[in-house]
Amino acid sequence: MARDLSALFDPKSVAVVGASDDPSKYGHSVAAQALRAPDRRPVHLVNRRGGTVLGRKAATSLLEIGEPVDLVVISVPGPGFEAAVDDALACGARAIVGITAGFAETGPAGLARQQAVAARVHEAGAVLVGPNCLGIADNTTELYLASDSFAPGGIALLSQSGNLALELQIRCAPHGLGFSRFVSLGNQADVTLVDLVEDCARHDATTAIGVYAEDFGDGRALARAAAAAGKPVVLLTAGRGTASARSAQSHTGALTSSSDVVAAACRDAGVHLVTTPREMTVVLAALHSDSRGRGVRTAVLTDGGGHGVIAADAAEASGLDVPELTAGTQDQLKELLWEQSAVGNPVDLAGMGEQNPLSYATTVGGLLAADEVDTVLLTGYFGGYAASGGGLGGGGAALGAGEAQAAQEIVTRWRANAKPLVVQSMYPQSPSCRTLAEAGIPVFAATEDAARALAATTVRPAGGPPGVAPLPPAAPPLADAGYYGIRSVLGAAGVPFPASREITDERQLLAAADAFPGPYVLKALHVLHKSDAGGVALRLHDKAALLAAFREMDARLGAAAYSVEAMADLSDGVELIVGVNRDPRFGPVAMVGLGGIFTETFHDVAFSLAPVPAERAEALLRSLRTAALLSGVRGRPAVDIAAAAAVIERITGVAAAHPEIAELEVNPLLVRPDGVLALDARAVLA
Repeated sequence: MARDLSALFDPKSVAVVGASDDPSKYGHSVAAQALRAPDRRPVHLVNRRGGTVLGRKAATSLLEIGEPVDLVVISVPGPGFEAAVDDALACGARAIVGITAGFAETGPAGLARQQAVAARVHEAGAVLVGPNCLGIADNTTELYLASDSFAPGGIALLSQSGNLALELQIRCAPHGLGFSRFVSLGNQADVTLVDLVEDCARHDATTAIGVYAEDFGDGRALARAAAAAGKPVVLLTAGRGTASARSAQSHTGALTSSSDVVAAACRDAGVHLVTTPREMTVVLAALHSDSRGRGVRTAVLTDGGGHGVIAADAAEASGLDVPELTAGTQDQLKELLWEQSAVGNPVDLAGMGEQNPLSYATTVGGLLAADEVDTVLLTGYFGGYAASGGGLGGGGAALGAGEAQAAQEIVTRWRANAKPLVVQSMYPQSPSCRTLAEAGIPVFAATEDAARALAATTVRPAGGPPGVAPLPPAAPPLADAGYYGIRSVLGAAGVPFPASREITDERQLLAAADAFPGPYVLKALHVLHKSDAGGVALRLHDKAALLAAFREMDARLGAAAYSVEAMADLSDGVELIVGVNRDPRFGPVAMVGLGGIFTETFHDVAFSLAPVPAERAEALLRSLRTAALLSGVRGRPAVDIAAAAAVIERITGVAAAHPEIAELEVNPLLVRPDGVLALDARAVLA
């Protein structure tokens, strides 16, 4: 159940332990902020020396206050933290914000102290943010308990970095963005990022949630919370490029990095993943607009060819399409523009803006009204006529006034169509551009920012609608994790395999050959990467060929056991790989892609949290670069993608139900026009 954080964000009273008159101490900054709203709730300052702090009488201890305190901020030297927590709980505190550092971030001893404190807080029925955090703020309840103030607005900012939060505030200000809440996460000893996302999702004044996190804790729970939030969640994180620390024993392990896992979790949860504070600001500014795209067909409108082609390239790089407009739409645009204007897409005013600034508005309106256009990107000089005293063609105040009128008309036409419109301008701070921005139309100086913003409102990554499938109940641990053991478990789940027999000598091999017709496959078992080791022989047409292959392979490898299998018909088939890697933060993560000998050559794979529902599996397959192979190329028939997706659901379901499996892989999974066969499988235990 979601935790009650009401005392954290709207307490009845507040005390700052470690309040100080010394500006170099954090207790001074927090106390000064807390006193910004003294009439909202009682604010008590505590300093062990007593006297006055910031002109107010300070208590020497929490107990000296003589009345219950709902929320206590503790900013004292490390050795005194536990005693301050005990005093806070004795005073009836329901929430504690721990500024003090020196806990889990210092090593095992600090972690043990932190865990003991968190246990005491939890047992008392209270909540703890931190320790080692920089405070919290809630503009909607006039709660100011961080060293800096945050402009009011709709973004809840949850951050593990104080300086990064300040940078985001600076970057957001030109876009008119402010903050409903700020929480410094600290060590998350008790209140976690998941708790905060869930609470901010319920917070009426919060319209979007921005997160900077280096430690996700329970990443899968975070993904579930974000998917259920009903509000945009934008995530900036560090360290995504680090490969798995485990020595991978399968293609899946070798090809899965932490960046793949985070990206998959964000895609499944519908989270906007960004890489820099600037990109986070761009996306938040885009999501602040009420417009949401229904498709990716983008019209680029420019007043200069250079801006137009650069914007078109940036749009396509962001996942948008810039198709040529139909003849009917081009004819309509020609009626609005003059002869030298280009109307194909990009649409280029070609100087008409200087003759008639209202042409910007009428063309924007025409593009927004076109059924074949989902979004519009206006790029170039708009905003410059007023800012530069009349623009390139002169005209002075008249052009500036016309541009201002055009800005108002653009707002009117945009509101009438409810399609995403983003503007890139050489003069983003001009009065005309401010008119657009204040109305909710995002305006940027950089072309790539405008394209990224438009994509944030429009582009939906492959994988179907957001959602994180629940983990199945844990199955009994595998009794046999060998080749036949994992084949048995997968087969019981409905994964089809060719007929086969496990053998150890020539007598058993000949008996296996009598059990089903050739051609045959011979595999050496318990050999890592057996194809690379020469432990697989294909297309053995009869008993004699099978026996000869066995003798040669056994003399060379001396494997403990072998598998004799019916050779599958590879004609008209496509070989896939389906693997599951267990991530310490996000649990089982699935990988699907081009398999067989091409897996590590082409790296054409896609990821998702496991288990993967069949609908999502099919979307992942169709998102591959080589997806055309599945639909049939150069006279080859299409393969049964739906059957492959159903088998992917079963394979990933087995892996998700067995937490003892670190890596599970079926490679290749042969997909033919008439069905699916798993040709090889292996499991690696944790």
